[in-house]
Amino acid sequence: MSDATQSQTNITVGLGLVERVMLTTLTTVPCCIFFFINVTMLFILRSKLVFRETSRYILLYNLLFADTVQMTLSQILYILSICRIMLTFPVCGVLIMIANLTNEISPLTLVVMSLERYVAVCYPLRHATIITIRNTGVAITMVWAFCSLNVLTRVLLLLNFPFQDLESLQMKNFCSTLVMFLVPISDHYDKAYTCFLFISAGVAVISSYIGVIVAARSASTDKASVRKARNTLLLHLVQLGLSLSSTIHNPLLIAISKTVTRIMLVRVQNIFYVFIIILPRCLSALIYGLRDQTIRPVIVYYLCCRLKLSVVPAKAENSS
Repeated sequence: MSDATQSQTNITVGLGLVERVMLTTLTTVPCCIFFFINVTMLFILRSKLVFRETSRYILLYNLLFADTVQMTLSQILYILSICRIMLTFPVCGVLIMIANLTNEISPLTLVVMSLERYVAVCYPLRHATIITIRNTGVAITMVWAFCSLNVLTRVLLLLNFPFQDLESLQMKNFCSTLVMFLVPISDHYDKAYTCFLFISAGVAVISSYIGVIVAARSASTDKASVRKARNTLLLHLVQLGLSLSSTIHNPLLIAISKTVTRIMLVRVQNIFYVFIIILPRCLSALIYGLRDQTIRPVIVYYLCCRLKLSVVPAKAENSS
């Protein structure tokens, strides 16, 4: 998939030092804040027994982990391009493989989470037997295996490139997914896989949403539970759209490049990086941290109360 890492290509062409420093600051500071929030959420989801033994929280952990790794790698590659640091093909290849892997984990995990909500509403009596810890682990393993197979396929396609003809393994462009499409078949495969993932994930989430709406008409269904599940699935659909929004990144830039100057295009590209690449990776923690009644008090404690506890002793020490 042409994901977050593709936004690094020529992202600093024509920008002055001051503007590059400002862009680095404006993107790195939010990334650090959301990295701290995500890591706190990951710690919370592993620290409480109720989270470790509930399927939807296990799936949430998997989603947050993939998003955190993806956001971190994207920002590292962004900073490397801002600093105009060129990598070697092997190092870039490893980073791109990990970025592609984690980027594809998110939409597939959202699909599994949507199916879990569908089963909870439409088959409430069988939910405990279908959605077990073991089955959840199997589903997560299948998601990682499927995405790893896709990454392996990309690596095999790269073997057709005559690396022996290169003068050096040092890259002449910034590290990005597009630069690693060294043979035409890689680009064709990427587009085909992206379309498949976009359509299949979208159909799965929308079908789950429709199924919940149909279940809401049943007199025997818990209306409050259905309404909550419907809102959750709607959020999953929004998250899925944001997660897959990177697929329109290149077409948008190509269209805009025909009407604006090169400097303006680079600035637009940086805006796209923030809103299409970084922002979707930060929303999961906020959505679940603020919306989930079980997580909210715990994350408020860790993000706020501990900060207050560290400030109070400091004040006491100064007053003494």
